[in-house]
Amino acid sequence: MAFVTLDIKKLKSNFNYLNTLFKNNDIEWSIVSKVLSGNKIFLTELLKFDIKQVCDSRVSNLKVIKTINPKIETVYIKPPAKRSITSVIKYADISMNTEFETIKLLSKEAQRQKKTHSIIIMIELGELREGVLGEDFMGFYESVFKLENIRVVGIGANLSCLYGVLPNHDKLIQLSLYEQLIEAKFNKQIPYVSGGSSVTIPLIFQNLLPKGINHFRVGETLFLGTDVYNNTKFKKMHSDVFMLYSEIIELTEKQTVPMGEMGTNVEGESYEFDQTNIGETSYRAIIDLGLLDVETDHLHLVDKSLKLAGASSDMLVIDLDENKKKYKVGDLIKFELDYMGILRIMSSKYIEKKIKNPNA
Repeated sequence: MAFVTLDIKKLKSNFNYLNTLFKNNDIEWSIVSKVLSGNKIFLTELLKFDIKQVCDSRVSNLKVIKTINPKIETVYIKPPAKRSITSVIKYADISMNTEFETIKLLSKEAQRQKKTHSIIIMIELGELREGVLGEDFMGFYESVFKLENIRVVGIGANLSCLYGVLPNHDKLIQLSLYEQLIEAKFNKQIPYVSGGSSVTIPLIFQNLLPKGINHFRVGETLFLGTDVYNNTKFKKMHSDVFMLYSEIIELTEKQTVPMGEMGTNVEGESYEFDQTNIGETSYRAIIDLGLLDVETDHLHLVDKSLKLAGASSDMLVIDLDENKKKYKVGDLIKFELDYMGILRIMSSKYIEKKIKNPNA
């Protein structure tokens, strides 16, 4: 069975780096844990860190977090579906919202469960994903303010996730101005102006982050050391917190050009091969990993002498050329993963999850 490892030592190093960065800039931050897909083993290790707040987009994952540590503040980071209202109130201390009718349902359910539910109102800043339109915001807030058992603890915005609209000083100034308008009109304090995510971190280093932005939601940079804004890696962070291993289950020298009438493969793709290569051979390894587990675009072979030759639902084929490194059946092929690759791998029930350096 293929397996993925989480290196606690490297993850803790990344956490400490970000924690220091945010503390030095008077910013509170929340860990976005959705990449762990609710895996209790991994979440248990993560929650050993000095964490106050965790975000996730699945209520079932928040439930796991609460079973591990009920004192951790949990945030549901997408507008709740009506069918999930009861669970959101039960397992999320805070939810992000854009629909007044949904917040009314949250209010009723919070009353039934005898809780006060906190919300962050998301504002549209150009990404065209979730968010209340700016011209509607003040009226929206006034209506929400009147609901029982609902407390507005923040305003926020999402950028870069759908179309790649990048955060900049002007957009984040817009967000912080809404907080000032609320305080001026309603005499209400808004604790969180949640305009930060992994993609916003470089603005801190460039001194372009408005002082009003005081809350970040960070997942990718914590787990991959990614500078999302510039599509690079932060030099002082680890990019190999996760590693994927898959076993060679067949290794044979075979021809490099398929033989027979060509159609389409399992993904509906057609291939053409240079017929002048007929007769040439290379060593080909089949590994126990497939498209059912992860899309190959999100996999990166650690051994750069190897090449991905093809993929099917349950198996990948690796071209070893002359196999100068003497790979054999039973050996492990090692992969790095990007963020979407980790999301897919962690969601696969067929991939074993293992801890590395648990006592870091």
